[in-house]
Amino acid sequence: MKNFALIGAAGYIAPRHMRAIKDLGHHLAVAYDINDSVGIIDSISPQSEFFTDFERFYDHAWSLKRDPARTLDFVSICTPNYLHHPHITAGLRLGCDVICEKPLVPTPELLDDLVLVEKETGHRVRNILQLRHHDAILALRRKVAEAPADRKFDVELTYITSRGKWYMESWKGDPRKSFGVATNIGVHFYDMLHFVFGNLQENVVHYSAENKAAGYLEYERARVRWFLSIDANDLPDSVKGRKPTFRSIDISGEQLEFSEGFTELHKVSYEEILAGRGYGLEDARHCIETVNVIRHAQPVPARDDQGHPMLARLLRA
Repeated sequence: MKNFALIGAAGYIAPRHMRAIKDLGHHLAVAYDINDSVGIIDSISPQSEFFTDFERFYDHAWSLKRDPARTLDFVSICTPNYLHHPHITAGLRLGCDVICEKPLVPTPELLDDLVLVEKETGHRVRNILQLRHHDAILALRRKVAEAPADRKFDVELTYITSRGKWYMESWKGDPRKSFGVATNIGVHFYDMLHFVFGNLQENVVHYSAENKAAGYLEYERARVRWFLSIDANDLPDSVKGRKPTFRSIDISGEQLEFSEGFTELHKVSYEEILAGRGYGLEDARHCIETVNVIRHAQPVPARDDQGHPMLARLLRA
């Protein structure tokens, strides 16, 4: 049985980490968050220590090293994006391996720094890249691998997940903390595209605003027109007023259906990490480089047929 600490216990994704730790037979020893809305712990791990001051959390975590049976093995991180790097390094320097949500860090330079801290501490960082474990994504990857080597698939990615006014007032609406909408809601899609279609060859942004973005990506095996939005006005009429989210990935005329099967992916991710097969820093590098370019790119007009169908409407608005 491994001992875990969790940083960011009040966050949306934290319960999935807590349940994965419990369901796999491990122990959540201590949790931390600046907010105290963490009643979910009562139904998962009520005996866990909890702190709202990082200094007290860190001091307690360090004191656990005095007892080999209580020493922490892993620190799981579910905090806002801009805090990932300092919390990862804190976990490594506690003498723990670290499991962190995506985006791992915003820039390749910070990723390089984590490589150095891994070497300094002898401990490792693992990134939650759960779409790589989804059955539908794995089946697509096999299909692409079995297709003629010179075939490029045409992909149209649309993801609209409407958010209320609270979003822009939270850290997610601050590009200094979330690193922008394409990073915050798109990084797992960019990782999936690389995982399935190979290395990135071209990365162009056609539109960029605080609540939506669009562009074109070309991989070894795919040409991808993408559109991401948190604006409910962008929802198709077929779902507007009925569902807050629309997700579509069209691959050469065929819809990729992967709306089911998400609930167990964190557990699978933890199983793989604990078995020594998790995804590390270099596995995350490609999507970090992709979103870093998107974040700093100047939008350019779409050429040929590279523009997403939503683009014309955006430019008319």
